[in-house]
Amino acid sequence: MNTPLRAIGLMSGTSMDGIDVAMIETDGERITARGLGTSRPYGESERSLIAEAVAQARALEQRDGRPDALARAEEMITRAHGQAVCDFLAANGIQQSDIAVVGFHGQTVLHRPQAGLTVQLGNGSLLAEMLCRDVVFDFRGDDVAAEGEGAPFVPAYHRALVEAANIERPVAVLNIGGISNVTWVGEAGGLLAFDIGPGNALIDDWAMEKTDQTMDVDGLLARRGKVDEGVLMRLLDHSFFAKKPPKSLDRGDFSATAVAGLGTADGAATLTAFTAEAIARAVDFMAATPRNWVVTGGGARNPALMDELRARLPGRVERAEAFGWSSEFMEAEAFAFLAVRSLYGLPLTFPETTGVRQPQTGGRLVRPRQAAD
Repeated sequence: MNTPLRAIGLMSGTSMDGIDVAMIETDGERITARGLGTSRPYGESERSLIAEAVAQARALEQRDGRPDALARAEEMITRAHGQAVCDFLAANGIQQSDIAVVGFHGQTVLHRPQAGLTVQLGNGSLLAEMLCRDVVFDFRGDDVAAEGEGAPFVPAYHRALVEAANIERPVAVLNIGGISNVTWVGEAGGLLAFDIGPGNALIDDWAMEKTDQTMDVDGLLARRGKVDEGVLMRLLDHSFFAKKPPKSLDRGDFSATAVAGLGTADGAATLTAFTAEAIARAVDFMAATPRNWVVTGGGARNPALMDELRARLPGRVERAEAFGWSSEFMEAEAFAFLAVRSLYGLPLTFPETTGVRQPQTGGRLVRPRQAAD
């Protein structure tokens, strides 16, 4: 049995809203402690730089290419993550030396697994020096190199949470970030995971374009609007939804321009319904209908989206907090868990999650030149 380690996980999702920091204790299979987390929002100039990097990344042909905005964004992202960790430790009275490893996801700017390419900005060596701690980063590269989709990447953590809880199965753990993905856990522990479709990304883009808000706060725009069923059907008439898993998405695979002819509220309502209906159609790929849906990510905080999900999904639909988990910090917790699994050589991805031919470990370990006392 492996020794439990105290680990910090870091996540900056495709919604580009900020950095989540969480700490857990785990041996890579069981979670022995969890619960502390915090968020550090990106400022307007930081979001703009990331958006510029995402646009520039479309021309990348090699995953280590860092021209212009990509190089500037990578340094900014890394330093922001380092400061977020330092602030988290100080706020909770935790010493750097109490942390065995940091799991650093970085910021995805391009995801093209069919071309063998996935790019997450984040300098693991710089972060290790800033924190004087071991850092595991570049999680997705090995999976894509092994002909996997490189996403979704947190099902191993979802299954560990489900197995430790008294929840009637099958369970679907639904993460709604910029992209939606799901982990299905069957009664006997069977596993299936895949990207579903756009999550918050299109709603956020529409809100930013129409209101200068970074999101549809509390779903108020969507609640005032009416779903355009014709536009909704056209959005759903996309080959991705009929494709069998394993499958994954890049943030740029869908666009809010599909609702460009609608009013502000109607556009928000239609995009919200689109996100929910895409999730409902994912049930077709599951071996058995979920009895419980555990909703995590930023979408869990959107009441209009949660209402749409409850209207369209079979079974009980609740935020993760109803099960004693965190909807806000689950992905950050997951990358702490995955960092420990990487240290112990345990698999991070599976044929049922990313489509790799056999269970695959991954992540790159970097050590600081001098550890904290």
